[in-house]
Amino acid sequence: MQTNLKLEIVFQDRLGIVADVAAILASRRLNIVSMEVQKKGDRAYVYLEVEHQGTLDDSAKVFSAVRQLAGCLSLAPVHTLPQETREKSYRVVLDSVSDGILSVNEKGVVTTVNRVARKILGLADRQVVGMELKDLELADQSLDDCLAAREHISRKVNNISARGRFQYLATCKPIRDSAGRMVGAVEIMKDMQEIEALVQAVSEPGQITFSDIVGKSLGIREVISIAQKIADTESVVSIRGESGTGKELFARAIHFESRRKGPFVPINCAALPESLLESELFGYVGGAFTGASRRGKPGLFEIAQGGSVFLDEIADMSLKVQAKILRLIQEKKVRRIGGAAEIPIDARVITATNRNLERLVEEKLFREDLYYRINVLPIHIPPLRRRPEDIKVLADHFLFQLGSRLKKDLGPISTAALEKLMAHAWPGNVRELKNVIERAAILAPSGPIGQDSILFSFELASRNRSGRGENNFNLEGKGLRDLMAVYEKKILIHALNKAGSIRQAARRLGISHTTLLNKIQRYNLSVARK
Repeated sequence: MQTNLKLEIVFQDRLGIVADVAAILASRRLNIVSMEVQKKGDRAYVYLEVEHQGTLDDSAKVFSAVRQLAGCLSLAPVHTLPQETREKSYRVVLDSVSDGILSVNEKGVVTTVNRVARKILGLADRQVVGMELKDLELADQSLDDCLAAREHISRKVNNISARGRFQYLATCKPIRDSAGRMVGAVEIMKDMQEIEALVQAVSEPGQITFSDIVGKSLGIREVISIAQKIADTESVVSIRGESGTGKELFARAIHFESRRKGPFVPINCAALPESLLESELFGYVGGAFTGASRRGKPGLFEIAQGGSVFLDEIADMSLKVQAKILRLIQEKKVRRIGGAAEIPIDARVITATNRNLERLVEEKLFREDLYYRINVLPIHIPPLRRRPEDIKVLADHFLFQLGSRLKKDLGPISTAALEKLMAHAWPGNVRELKNVIERAAILAPSGPIGQDSILFSFELASRNRSGRGENNFNLEGKGLRDLMAVYEKKILIHALNKAGSIRQAARRLGISHTTLLNKIQRYNLSVARK
């Protein structure tokens, strides 16, 4: 009966160890299955696996012969070789990932296949490693194409096997050695549902976490810390801060971290007239007023069941609506306009304002009882002028976002431009900074963003009044729509003159090629070929 011997031999490190061991084994007509040498300091550890069909006495003779070699310090049988341990760990890691992994060598022989790939390709009951890829008769030919083309391949695959239908994104890459020679290829199979869920999580505006709030200043980090502590409570949150500081961003992060399953429903209390605000907040029954739907309409508090309602600019509510909001918060019930039934509400209330509530309470413009009811957990977001160390961090962040949207590298911001940013008072806070950076990135020539590209609103107005610059236009006798059209036309002309083509200008402006063509036609612009 054949039983392989597995040995660990320790030598004082010297030249010729491997040759001496191989000669001893060959003289005993023993076949070496594997041999590995590891150097640790001045010692060499030789790990061997040899085929052996003899008796225990024969094994003892082999051991004795090896011990006679120069520099041999010890010899002992082992159950598991280092290579086996690595292979088992490697296998556990591969089978633990959620993506399918299949690799082949340069001849198309399978070298690796993990559990998920076996399931997707219908190979769960077959010995795959060592087989040629062509013999597997796979419907997915992505790996074959990658080997033949010797280049990266990415495609959507719809594979049907005995275990079901799988839709996945197949990404194949060549495997190259240190000299750049192709020695194989690997295919990664990612489930399309996982990709769609990831895209939705990234693109969905409601999926905001505290990690999305950019800033390194002590002030903003303290506010984030407080918001994280109160996010998982049921109490009303009052977010205070100047316009443009990111109050809604904090509200969305609080909602996300609260783990509430319902939606996040934002309401701008200043943007709606009182009559419309009541119907939007509380809903109405059919025929409650002229023009009302016969079916009635649920209010936003009902729509937000299990989620959060964000009352932005709550200080702009009338005293009448404030009284109804107070009752809703206290009773956790809502009564639709024209209705008699009270509907239970499970929606967390988050409020925000950029006004001084304490002064409004003194002036009898804001209900004192509502003030104390919503001011349980106040959060004060510091203005940007009080955290100047965040300006560069935010500017780089906005440049990265715009570059990702335009699919090109933007910036960096020059030292002079950064100094100009740092010297500004930022009345519009983070929102103003974002607008300034986007304006600079779009209008500036390629390369670093210089000081001349950083234009604040008052500078644009000054240029317009003085008649200097490309953005000059007469304000007299024109409405807002006409003024915006004139300004848009001049931006388009500037972008088209700077760019090498219409498509390049569209990328610089962050709009589609079709949209830019429509605008060129709308403003009757003449575009010459470059």
